[in-house]
Amino acid sequence: MSASDSALPEELWRRILEIGIESSNFNYKDLCCLSITCTLLNRLSSDDSLWSSLFSADFPQYQPPSSSSSVSSKWLYKIRYGKVREQKLLAHRRAVLRIQSEINEHSRRIGEMELRSAEEKGKMKNTVAELLNLCKIRQAKVALNVWQPEIVRGKQKQMVEQCNVPIDNRIHAIEMELKLCKQQIQGLEKALSVEKKRMQTAKEKLASVEYHPLREFNLTVSPIDEHDMRRKRFKNIKCKVLSLSTLSMQFELLFFRKTKFLFT
Repeated sequence: MSASDSALPEELWRRILEIGIESSNFNYKDLCCLSITCTLLNRLSSDDSLWSSLFSADFPQYQPPSSSSSVSSKWLYKIRYGKVREQKLLAHRRAVLRIQSEINEHSRRIGEMELRSAEEKGKMKNTVAELLNLCKIRQAKVALNVWQPEIVRGKQKQMVEQCNVPIDNRIHAIEMELKLCKQQIQGLEKALSVEKKRMQTAKEKLASVEYHPLREFNLTVSPIDEHDMRRKRFKNIKCKVLSLSTLSMQFELLFFRKTKFLFT
């Protein structure tokens, strides 16, 4: 049964809408949905007092429109809702940009650490090569003290003569340098792992902030699913209207009982 077909007085329908708003069961979306059900609810849902109450409930930090104002409360609600929505969008955009900046900073640090790690690994490779060469020279120096064929002895003597520094001291210095390279690489790998985890956390946070259920759903929704979604949306509206009609029938029954009592 629609509101226009009901014998319930318009004042009671108005009171039903007022109760719905006062009890926070109705919001601006419900009023807009009810406005398309019938002519009576279309007129009542645009009532200035309803939108004034809704304005006070949804925006308590702002001064509600006065009854003497020439501007409708519905229009003021629309303007205020647009401003609040714009502020939320700007705050959301700032949050997204801040997280994206954090991700870029993490990426920059990771790049620097990877470059330093590659440099340290290259340095360690050269150090190992030099250490192996010094070990060969030390072996050649020891081998000079024993008899060897002249050709082999000549090559070993040439290797020893090319080294102008004390071999043992140089080997010790190279070993310390190699140990330092290993420590540097281990520290960089550990810091790199921590930085990658931080960047992954920032990416997950960004995905959570940017997540929009309707937009994500539309990426995979099929025409059949979209039809079902619209059907469910209209079904929800219908349920609210039916609930409103049930309440109106209760008021109507109470109204007729009181009327019958007055005339008997």
